[in-house]
Amino acid sequence: MTDRLDHAHWSARLAALAERHGVPGAQLGILLLDDDGEDRRLETATGVLSVRTGFPVTPDALFQIGSITKVWTATLIMVLVDDGRLRLDEPVAEILPGFALGDADTARALTVRHLLTHTGGIDGDIFIDTGRGDDCVERYVEQLATAEQSHPIGATWSYCNSGYVLLGRIVEVVTGMGWDAALRDLLIRPLGLSRTATLPEDVLLHPAAIGHHERDDGPTVVPVWHMPRSSSPAGVISAAAGDVLAFAELHLRGGIASDGSRLLSAESAAAMTARQVDLPDAETLGDSWGLGWIRFDWSGHRLYGHDGNTIGQAAFLRILPERRLAVTLLANGGRTRDLYEDLYREIFAELAGIEMRRPFEPATEAPAEIGDFAGRYERAGIAIDIEDGDDGPILRSTASGPIAALLPNPVQEFPLVAARSDILAVRPPGAQTWIPVTFYALPTGERYVHFGARAARKVG
Repeated sequence: MTDRLDHAHWSARLAALAERHGVPGAQLGILLLDDDGEDRRLETATGVLSVRTGFPVTPDALFQIGSITKVWTATLIMVLVDDGRLRLDEPVAEILPGFALGDADTARALTVRHLLTHTGGIDGDIFIDTGRGDDCVERYVEQLATAEQSHPIGATWSYCNSGYVLLGRIVEVVTGMGWDAALRDLLIRPLGLSRTATLPEDVLLHPAAIGHHERDDGPTVVPVWHMPRSSSPAGVISAAAGDVLAFAELHLRGGIASDGSRLLSAESAAAMTARQVDLPDAETLGDSWGLGWIRFDWSGHRLYGHDGNTIGQAAFLRILPERRLAVTLLANGGRTRDLYEDLYREIFAELAGIEMRRPFEPATEAPAEIGDFAGRYERAGIAIDIEDGDDGPILRSTASGPIAALLPNPVQEFPLVAARSDILAVRPPGAQTWIPVTFYALPTGERYVHFGARAARKVG
């Protein structure tokens, strides 16, 4: 274990591992805070912004941080809670006049806390493009009047993009500003961030990464650069690794920015990292969720963080408060999860002396016995079939609607192998990391599968 940030060493490791895992370009940022509050940081980059142009990645380039955006939106919510303008257990219907969902009872009972913790049960992957206007988030929320429930409110946990767009609309109504403007006024400017943007015209003022899909002949540039603006509060921030570290530093310091100004109360900063709900699948992300943050247990050490995935880009942020250490990785394609696993394992072992949790994997690669697991499971935009194929049991995932148009392969099939009594496993071609397929039932008896951090209900 060492406190020294060896720039040459970590730059070389980033470059070597990115090449090993077919990642076109990446940035790495590491922040260490001393006991006296002084910080040491490292920012480095490797590869290209786009295989089409060959322009190199530099530390000032912007990558899409995807769903790490959700923690920024959650922080905005907690700033408003500090100001006394919101309550965590306040019903959304009392904040947003006329708010409606497909299930009227859920619309009446849904609270801000449900949204922050992904327990509201609204179908989470509703990617409606409501245009580029400043009213796009408002119009998106209006479209949720027909949104179905993936599970009963509070009954389980399922990752929910829709819920965070709703939180963004709450920010707009309470502040009287658009979400982008509120983010700038309450977080971006006070933190002194010059390499963070939400609108494409602002991103274009900087060198910017393009996402890539994997093909048999190598990475190819994605056909669509950005998510719709209507999804902004759930995942459209673009930033350089250094700005992501500045946001992480705000939380490491308990709500105090690096210049000493308090943006978030110590109580709210602590509440965001405190356990709110356990996850049905403790293998894919963390073991539990806070108010916006994912919570991780690595060898008895508590971390918090978040991941982000957009169209051909991925982002990772992990914060170890006991060592006052934050690490972020931004990448634009390839086997990004494998890069994260290898690089973070080295970083946390050397800088913090802790062993990163071993990735999930089955004990053997024996074909699964699917038994009662067989059948179709559905959630918004995705149908999952568990069945016996010609060469053994398979999981078939079929995307539909707007999300299907963004994927290179809307229909994917994976061989299923046995893992535990309630967990099977799949592994994408060429990847080294396995993905769990977790089966469980609600107390009321309904059967679910948890796959890709989402709950899908058995329908047949």
